[in-house]
Parts: sequence; C-alpha cells; structure tokens
Amino acid sequence: MHADSASRLSRKLARQQAITEAVIADGTVRIEQLVERFHISLMTVHRDLDELEKRGVLRKSRGVATATATSLVESSDVYRSSRQAAEKEALASAALEFVEPGQAIFLDDSTTVLPMAAHLAARAPLTVVTNSLPLINALTGTRDITLLALGGEYYNWCSAFMGAMTTNAILNLRADTAIMSTAAITDDVAFHQASVTADTKKAMFSASQQRILLVDHTKFERRALHAIMPLADFDIVIVDAKTPKAHVKRLRSKGINVVVALPSARWRRDGSVRPPR
Repeated sequence: MHADSASRLSRKLARQQAITEAVIADGTVRIEQLVERFHISLMTVHRDLDELEKRGVLRKSRGVATATATSLVESSDVYRSSRQAAEKEALASAALEFVEPGQAIFLDDSTTVLPMAAHLAARAPLTVVTNSLPLINALTGTRDITLLALGGEYYNWCSAFMGAMTTNAILNLRADTAIMSTAAITDDVAFHQASVTADTKKAMFSASQQRILLVDHTKFERRALHAIMPLADFDIVIVDAKTPKAHVKRLRSKGINVVVALPSARWRRDGSVRPPR
C-alpha cells in the first residue's frame, strides 16, 4: 500500500474508533452531534456508522447511534485499532527486524500486526500471506510484494477471512515466518475469545518455520476462552516497554526469547537495543 493510502486507512480507523468511544460513553448520540463533534460530513458519519453497525459495534436508527452491549465490541477491529497505538507501532518495528528479503511470511488479522504494512516495502522482495482485509488493501500494489490473499468466510467484526477454507489453504502452504498477536495471556499461554480466530492462528503457526508473537502489556491482564499456543513454543515473543519487568523475567526464566520493543529504538537479533542515531 502506498503511504497516502495507509494514512487514509489509519485516519478512517481512528475516526471510527473515536465515534465508537463517543457513543459508548453516552449510550446514545444523535447523528447531527457526531457531524459537529468530529467536523466531518453527514455522508461520512452515515458511512462510518453503517460499517460499525455491520460489525455489531453500534446500532443506527432514526437519526441516532446506540451502543451495543456485547463482547463483540471489544473483539472488533474498529475497537482494537487505536488501542495502545504507540505500543503497536513499536512492536511492529521490532518485528520488522526479523523479516528478511525474499521470505514468505504469514501475517494474521490482528490490529497489532497491521502497522507492519506501511514498512514492509523496506524488506522487499517479500511474499505476504494474510487473511486480513485491511492488510490486503494496504499491500495491494506495493512494489516487489507478492500478495497471497487467503479466502474463506468473511467476518465483519474483525475484517478477516476465517473458517475451514482458510485453515485448509494455510496448511497447504509453508512460510518462513508467521507474525501474529493474541487477545490474552493466561498462565503464559496465548488465548483468544473466538475459536475460529484461534484455529486460524494455530494453522499459521503450524505452517511456518519461525513463529513470532507480538503482545502489548494489556494482554497480560486479560482472559479469553480458547488456547492458541504456549508462549514457550514461539521462537520470539516481542513485548512493549510497559510490560511489567516481572513478566519479562518470568518468561525469560522459562527459556522464552523475549524482546522488549522500545519506541524509536532499533533492534539487534539478540534482543538488545541499538540506540537511534
């Protein structure tokens, strides 16, 4: 994806996140108020609300937007996209250091991995395999990036293709590296609240030689239902700088290769920091 297209996508996701938070905070908001508050056109507000309604995040009716009290809200890509944005950028930058030109890589549908799209051209040529519609859109037309889009059943709430067709396609491939995130860390195991998402991540894990997990500090505070994989099974676990030292120390004591991603830092492969110039 070109830089301007990536920027438009980022602004759109940030705007939809802001609208979501405004509606959740008040419960119900008139559409005219959203126009005034965010200084955007009525058409843009209606378009955003239509997308949010399809994802099950909000309801739109009779000139008002209403929050939906479901777990789907916190699972949606719109809700997750601007959470810990700075940390996600740092994680994506650190992960990029483990990608080599000429590789084939799996990228999952997580909003943590999404920021990598804007930087992958620096590692071209690459073959990128993904089930994420935002990533597919972001990488379309990027020079020297061969894009393999995984099909399957489309899920609005996460803007991704998943299900049996998707996992079967993944398992018929072999990639050099899989880069993914997770919804929660419990007992040093990665979990996700959706079984179909967990199955997709497991398939990418199984079909790759090197497996990299990106997790921000909030994941250690959450719980989810479906286990994906113990952190010890990943080749590299990249955490953000706000991750409590106790977590980092515990994981390393188990032999887990933990890299702490610092903002504006450059990383060596041994996990040490090379200060920015």
